[in-house]
Amino acid sequence: MEWRDDGIIIGSRRHGETSLIIELMTPEHGRHLGLVRGGRSRKMAALLQPGNRVACVWRARLDEHLGMMAVEAIDLNAAHLMESAFALAGFQLAAAHLRLLPERDPHPGLFAALETLLEHLDTPAIAGPLMVRFELAVLDKLGFGLDLSRCAGTGVTTDLAYVSPKSGQAVSRAAGAPWADKMLPLPAFLTAREGRSCTAVELADAFRMTGFFFARDVWQPRGIDMPVSREAFMVSATRLMDDLPA
Repeated sequence: MEWRDDGIIIGSRRHGETSLIIELMTPEHGRHLGLVRGGRSRKMAALLQPGNRVACVWRARLDEHLGMMAVEAIDLNAAHLMESAFALAGFQLAAAHLRLLPERDPHPGLFAALETLLEHLDTPAIAGPLMVRFELAVLDKLGFGLDLSRCAGTGVTTDLAYVSPKSGQAVSRAAGAPWADKMLPLPAFLTAREGRSCTAVELADAFRMTGFFFARDVWQPRGIDMPVSREAFMVSATRLMDDLPA
């Protein structure tokens, strides 16, 4: 068995005295593990850091085997990520979300979203909203997608102000008014046309919304906690956005 693909390294762990098992997110082969012989050498250390984009060749006798991985550098982003606690927390959060998905399931859309997020992790005004959209995409792939396109009660597509915590569907301001205190706020930037700016308050509301559905539908049923990196990223993103000039 053999395949070739590009990938972004999202993690690694030691194997034996000299090797590493690396974890890649790839467009065509999903989240995939592979053994890199000699991966702990000084020569390979800089290449095999999380955040780096690589060209990879995976080989194994059988498809279900761990397999051997050979990699070559495309973009070495790890050093840049290490310079910013905010960027590092963002990448760690994205990696944690991707680990919720089954191994080897291809998700080219999520790979493209990860690429875009990686490009903008040094810009809080862009990275925060991108992370919310990334979380929505992961929820969708896990089977818990939200429907923010129209009001669940009336079908209208304008003035959507809430999300029903029961159904995960949008609700218009008028239809949801009697139950506003029981609804989740729907930040306007998620339903507006592309280019709509996002405030710190809207970003905080958006993270509370996605966090509610992750907790109820994903983390709690699996018996896992919210990633530590999520709190760090949310706090930093909203604070940094609040500091931006009006």
